[in-house]
Amino acid sequence: MRLQTRHVFSAVIAFPAMQVGVQTHGAMLTGITYLPPDTPVLAPQDRLAERAVRQLERYRDDPDAAFELPLELRGTPFQLKVWRALERIPRGEVRTYGALAKWLGSAARAVGQACGENRLPVVIPCHRVVAADGIGGFAHARGGYLLEAKRWLLRHERAI
Repeated sequence: MRLQTRHVFSAVIAFPAMQVGVQTHGAMLTGITYLPPDTPVLAPQDRLAERAVRQLERYRDDPDAAFELPLELRGTPFQLKVWRALERIPRGEVRTYGALAKWLGSAARAVGQACGENRLPVVIPCHRVVAADGIGGFAHARGGYLLEAKRWLLRHERAI
């Protein structure tokens, strides 16, 4: 069954290794989703989606581009704490799940779960967290296009 992007997303844009879906609700960006590479592109359906698309395109072309978007962050207090820590990891650098867990006084698995629940990847850069022995998972996936997306993001930011 093919994903009905027009009913789920406010825009879908092309990226290397994936498509990127943008979700908005009112004046807030509510989600960014990495989609399979064959997902149809969808023109922005509202002004905020247009703004998000332009900023994502700038990032796609320049890893140092910054994001300035109104974000709707919904999560547990622990998830919010992890996501704030992710925002502090500079472009071009990575942290291991274990190192981030130690810094937060938590467990690596809990940090990994919080990263996987991040609804605003790229803007909140969960791709910058890797396993001690390799790239680790991404968005609760251990393979497929999502891991290829993580590899592309890390190469794009010159972190690997």
